[in-house]
Amino acid sequence: MFRVILLVLLIPAFAAAQNKYGLQTTGLATYKASLKITPEKELVNLAKVAPDLVLEIGYATEKNFTGKKIYTLARAYVRKPVAAALIKAQAEFRKMGYGIKVYDAYRPYKATVKFYEEYHDTTYVASPYRGSRHNRGCALDMTIIDLKTGKELPMPTPWDAFDTQAWPAAVVSDPVIRKNRDLLIAVMERNGFTVYEHEWWHFDFNGWKNYEVMDIDFEELETN
Repeated sequence: MFRVILLVLLIPAFAAAQNKYGLQTTGLATYKASLKITPEKELVNLAKVAPDLVLEIGYATEKNFTGKKIYTLARAYVRKPVAAALIKAQAEFRKMGYGIKVYDAYRPYKATVKFYEEYHDTTYVASPYRGSRHNRGCALDMTIIDLKTGKELPMPTPWDAFDTQAWPAAVVSDPVIRKNRDLLIAVMERNGFTVYEHEWWHFDFNGWKNYEVMDIDFEELETN
């Protein structure tokens, strides 16, 4: 009888640590505690550590595949090692007269759930059963711009286009567009990232497996 009562008492506590897709995520308190042991896991604001980057956070607007504003703040956070690798890539692009524009970076897990419930094709949106590398603070949606004009270099598709032409291996007939896409991928891969096979703009930090799926809002990061 005692074991049955104990089990009943434990079930709600266990369930509270999960979400409806059964994935356990890291909240603010656990994240802050982890920094005492592994400070390199800190989420840093790219606007502060790399102010020469251009930020155009699409999910803080209605100009994204959902047609809805997902974030209440336009922010780009990543883990410290991700920021360091991105800064190295930015320096390489700068020598060519180019800069980086970021569309999205760290993404709270709840946003991934919204995307999945809006569009169930996990070719283009992450499964909430596993979470996204964006949720780990280890992925970037980005492109490159001409530093003189501030304009984006032509790419095969716009950002957030769910189209086979967005695949990095897609055949591109226009030599300028093909060169731009291949340059973006080559520089990012030299600096510790891997392009996602279905989105030319999405780059995963190669050490992403070392980081947890988080569900921490930008407001929490900035007020605690």
